[in-house]
Amino acid sequence: MRIARFSADDEVGFGLVDTDSDSGEEFVARLSGHPLLGDIKLTGERARLSDVRLLSPVLPTKVVCIGKNYADHIEEMKGVTGEPGEEPVVFLKPSTSVSGPHDPIFYPDLSERVDYEGELAIVISRPCREVPRERAKDVIFGYTVANDVTARDLQQRDDQWTRAKGFDSFCPIGPWITTGMSIEEAQNLAITTTVDGRTRQDGRTSQLIHDIPDIIAYVTSFMTLLPGDLVLTGTPAGVGPVEIGQEVSVTVERLGTISNRVVSRD
Repeated sequence: MRIARFSADDEVGFGLVDTDSDSGEEFVARLSGHPLLGDIKLTGERARLSDVRLLSPVLPTKVVCIGKNYADHIEEMKGVTGEPGEEPVVFLKPSTSVSGPHDPIFYPDLSERVDYEGELAIVISRPCREVPRERAKDVIFGYTVANDVTARDLQQRDDQWTRAKGFDSFCPIGPWITTGMSIEEAQNLAITTTVDGRTRQDGRTSQLIHDIPDIIAYVTSFMTLLPGDLVLTGTPAGVGPVEIGQEVSVTVERLGTISNRVVSRD
């Protein structure tokens, strides 16, 4: 299933995204209730997908990110960040950095270089702590697309990455949550990032150094994850800068595309 969060006629809700068998047009069928809390039902209302505004599919309490999780990305980042160890590199983005699949990315006045980082994101289904590898599938609600936008100059300048990763609008996600996908399927998906239509990143989740069960087990060994929390799994090689006026699009195979224009906050 594809579960979207959207606004239409000044109302915000959740819906199932599907394709009309006759017209071939995509539509969203409104749901009652919250998908992560259970007890949801179709209301019978539906709208063309093109007539609604897609919002971030979840509002997480936190965004947990895994850095340096693709070997080719580690190579290209030599001299920017330190060498990785045997354990995953973990950092956080605030919930206020999360934005929708077509919302603008605001270029901060504090930075002179802002980079895109296309990623696969995991959506957590329930409160969990100390999850063993073999139980990882039990705490995954689904998957979505993310862009871990980074003020690269601030990342180089600071001893830690909070400021560089934490600006408002620096975590666009969407366009919806895809459920029913196995971990094995999620670990063999193409990730592509384009800037103004030109391909900049072209990788696969099969290249992950730390796989999804490892990531879940490691993060929950020291942190409780809550329903709707996001875990970003890392970015492949090809990261680079974007300028005001450019549009960056991240596509994850079978999950969809997010496209966000970079704008000035003025």
